[in-house]
Amino acid sequence: MSLPPSADNQQAYRDKSNASATAQVAGDAASSASRAAELASLKVKLRSSLRQFPDFPSPGILFEDILPIFADPALHESLIRGLELHLLETYGADQKPDVIVGLDARGFLFGPTLALRLGAAFVPVRKQGKLPGPVITQEYQKEYGSDFFQMQSDAIKPGQKVIVVDDIIATGGSAYAAGSLVQKLGGNLLGFVFILELDFLKGRDKLPAPVATQRAVNHDTHVQSTVISQQSTPNHACLPL
Repeated sequence: MSLPPSADNQQAYRDKSNASATAQVAGDAASSASRAAELASLKVKLRSSLRQFPDFPSPGILFEDILPIFADPALHESLIRGLELHLLETYGADQKPDVIVGLDARGFLFGPTLALRLGAAFVPVRKQGKLPGPVITQEYQKEYGSDFFQMQSDAIKPGQKVIVVDDIIATGGSAYAAGSLVQKLGGNLLGFVFILELDFLKGRDKLPAPVATQRAVNHDTHVQSTVISQQSTPNHACLPL
């Protein structure tokens, strides 16, 4: 016959459990700090690799080119690692996505590789008429009229956790359309991840899920994307980090 534990044994068990929990919290904090330091280092490395082209695509625009990142395997790896760390810090390990949705076209540059790293599927959102088979469609507004995004109708299963990625959020119209396609198929839209945010345009206010960005740019810096390069104060076009 087993006997109930003594008071001393019960206290020893509680002390051991508390010590284990404290160690776990300390370990999590140290791990988070380590990830943050690594991410900061990766951002510096990636930004230094960008090339700048003045007066492209129009006079007065300074265009930052990210293509050198993809020409160098080590830089490409740094980009994917940085995005992986950013997702982990933003959403947590318990919210690992089932699907990464990338927007046409610059979301295709890094979305598939990020999905592979995370063990997730990749689903493209494309302009109207570019995808075969049954599709669903969502209209969105551009500066001079409207356009349409499409997704294959069997691309996302109901309940799958989804993150939408693109290089930049400006007005938020195209990202909103992509999120709407995810929701039409019953996906669980965890959020949106962008490399750059032009926060003075308040695009995130239009989106139905949390937004995570690598870098926010306010109006005072005069950073602009080709998405809005026709506005009256063009200075900078970006595909930056």
